[in-house]
Amino acid sequence: MILLARHGQTAYNAAGRFQGHLPVPLDEVGREQAAVLAEAAAGLNIAELWCSPLARASETAAVVGRRLALEPREDARFAETDCGNWTDRWFADVQRDEPEAFAQFAAGDPGFGFPGGESFAQQTRRVVEGLEALRARDATPALVVCHGVTIRLALANATGADPREVAPVGNAEVVELP
Repeated sequence: MILLARHGQTAYNAAGRFQGHLPVPLDEVGREQAAVLAEAAAGLNIAELWCSPLARASETAAVVGRRLALEPREDARFAETDCGNWTDRWFADVQRDEPEAFAQFAAGDPGFGFPGGESFAQQTRRVVEGLEALRARDATPALVVCHGVTIRLALANATGADPREVAPVGNAEVVELP
């Protein structure tokens, strides 16, 4: 069994801003969410703990790891989408300036690609590769602390659903990968 958890909240999440690969830390709410996630994970008999190397995911995984007495292992394949030219921009500004592209992003359109960054198709390929490598380890249950889009694309791929049909995952929420 592989479980995917979204990192705790950041100031960028709360404000509606693209963080992409920026080293944005958890905010106070996010740290509290990480502690709640750690307590929930304590009852799941986790054998391995993995995370994206981005600050918000690794910080969340460190809190979980302390509670589980597991050292999180970083894997860049579980990182958030490279937002390219949208990195550090406000959602509202992008929605105003590039409404069609923003609508594709918000819907999880599988054909979407960030200008100057990564496409959802590219991200899906690397995430699936990471999950296949994790399954091959046969050390389960495993928990991967990662990102909202990462989880959405992984769930769509695992279920055969259109990513537009997969509901977004909240901060510090855990889902089981089918």
